[in-house]
Amino acid sequence: EVQLVESGGGSVQPGGSLRLSCAATGFTFNNKPMNWVRQAPGKGLKWVATITDNGMTIAHSSVQGRFTISRDNTKNMVYLQMNNLQPEDTAVYYCQVDSNRGPGTQVTVSS
Repeated sequence: EVQLVESGGGSVQPGGSLRLSCAATGFTFNNKPMNWVRQAPGKGLKWVATITDNGMTIAHSSVQGRFTISRDNTKNMVYLQMNNLQPEDTAVYYCQVDSNRGPGTQVTVSS
């Protein structure tokens, strides 16, 4: 059974940073691209970033230069380093593999 558990969310002021983590179990982690998606209040899910099984990354234009996705295949972990956070980044952030997501972690950016 695929299980994904996100952590690291919180409340920060604009310009602040957070590092999200996702612990993955129940599948062959090394073989799968991993994704971060987010859902802002009252809105649908939006893709944020992807890292392939061999470490290539791509991110949405709205977070390029501010967010960095990474993975540690020895620990079955995926990360999202978020810098220069802005109020529009406020959302629940989910780790996703195929159609599976974790429970999410809340990120709130407010002054």
